[in-house]
Amino acid sequence: MSTTTQSVSAVEIPAGFVMNAAGHLVPENQVRDHDKLRDSVARDLGNAAEQLSAALANFKKQALADIADLITVSSERYGVTLGGQKGNVSITTYDGQYKIERAFADRIVFTEEILAARELINKCISAWSEGANSHLRVLVDRAFRANKQGQLMVKDVLSLLRVEINDVVWKTAMQALKDSIQVNGTAVYIRVYKRHGNTDQYLPINLTLAGV
Repeated sequence: MSTTTQSVSAVEIPAGFVMNAAGHLVPENQVRDHDKLRDSVARDLGNAAEQLSAALANFKKQALADIADLITVSSERYGVTLGGQKGNVSITTYDGQYKIERAFADRIVFTEEILAARELINKCISAWSEGANSHLRVLVDRAFRANKQGQLMVKDVLSLLRVEINDVVWKTAMQALKDSIQVNGTAVYIRVYKRHGNTDQYLPINLTLAGV
């Protein structure tokens, strides 16, 4: 913790004071040494994380620009003009050591019709309760489980469409589910792989904290 004048969220903090999480000024000599140590560790890690995040953002920006330039050069060789920037592309180094993929994916959200689909599905399971497969109940519960942000997991919900059941109510539920699907923009991803030895297998280079 610094004793020099600093600014937090445009608030000037006089020398000899620090601001706590509630926004109150506290004399630095009243802050425990262990609190200062915790502050220092958290601040160092937070600053390092911001730098890494910025570096990843710059890498993605550079990768997208480089791949777009490569596509432009390739199209110009054949005298064609591409109609848009969308399209999944995979490029590799000459020796096959690295593979870079640019992939587009639609962002899918669900309209209010998903509520009707869920009600119909629950109606089916209730009607089949005595003879229903318990695995189906688990599948449905998982499909409509929200994440930490309160949003449904798209992949899990769409997995219900693969369940073939010859029942009028179930088919109506699946139609309601299909009608609830709405594309809300497109996301673009850069994935980097490295060849495993001399095999034809490529292993992903993890660019997320959870994967390293």
